[in-house]
Amino acid sequence: MSDRVKCVAIMQPTFLPWVGYFDLIDQVDEFVFLDNVQFEKQSWQQRNRILGNKGLEWITVPVLTNGRFGQKIYDVEIQTADFPTKQLKSIEHNYSRAPFFSSYWDELRSIIGSVNESPSLAQLNMRLIRWLSACFQIKGCFSVSSEMRLEDGRSRRLVEIIKTIGAARYISPMGAAVYLQHDHNFFLDAGIEIVFQSYLPQQYQQLQPGFTSGVCALDILFNEGINAGPIILAGRRRPLSFNEVRYE
Repeated sequence: MSDRVKCVAIMQPTFLPWVGYFDLIDQVDEFVFLDNVQFEKQSWQQRNRILGNKGLEWITVPVLTNGRFGQKIYDVEIQTADFPTKQLKSIEHNYSRAPFFSSYWDELRSIIGSVNESPSLAQLNMRLIRWLSACFQIKGCFSVSSEMRLEDGRSRRLVEIIKTIGAARYISPMGAAVYLQHDHNFFLDAGIEIVFQSYLPQQYQQLQPGFTSGVCALDILFNEGINAGPIILAGRRRPLSFNEVRYE
C-alpha cells in the first residue's frame, strides 16, 4: 500500500494563463477549477497579454456585466458580437511569423471560435487550459468546483474541495500566502498541509529582441513548439512551507 500523499491545486480558470499556471497543474494529482466564486472584471479571468512589435499587448474577452454585479465565474457570458474576430486577428498578426504558429493555429482558432455555440467564459478558459496542457504534454487531472457541494467562505470552501477529492496536501500560488496565513487553522484542523509554489520563468526564444516575461502561454507555444513543455517545467523550484514564506 502506497504512503504517497495526494496533492491538489485550486485555481480560477483564467484566460490563456502564464507558464507558471501549467507548472502548477503538472505538480498535482488533481487540479480544480474554482469557478463558483465572484467574477472580477478586468482581471486575469477575462484577459491576458501577448507580445507584439511594440511590447506587451492585452487580449481581452468582452463579457456581459450590466445588471450582473456579483455574478459567479461560471455564470459569466461572453459578448459574442465583439469576440473573437478582433482578438484572433491580433494573435495572428503578432505570431504568424513564429516558428510553430502554423502547428497550433487552426486548433486555437477553432476553440476560441466555439464561443458562438457556447458563450461561457469559464468553459472557454477551461477548454483552452486543457488544450494548452496537452500541447505542453502535461497530463492534468481536472475537476470543477461548481460540480461539488461546498460550504460558503473562502478558506472553508477550499478545505471542502480538498476533502471532497481526498487530498491531504495543497499547493497554493504564492499570491494567496497572506490570506492563507490568517486562515491556516482551517487547514490544520482538517489535516491538510499547505505548501507554496516556487517558480522561476525560464528564458526562451521570442520574435522580439531580448526576453520579455509575463506573457501568456501562447507565446512559448508558438515560439518553441514541442520544446515548450520541458522549458516550462525547468522553472520549477522546491515548494515552500509556511515558515519559508515572507508575508507582506
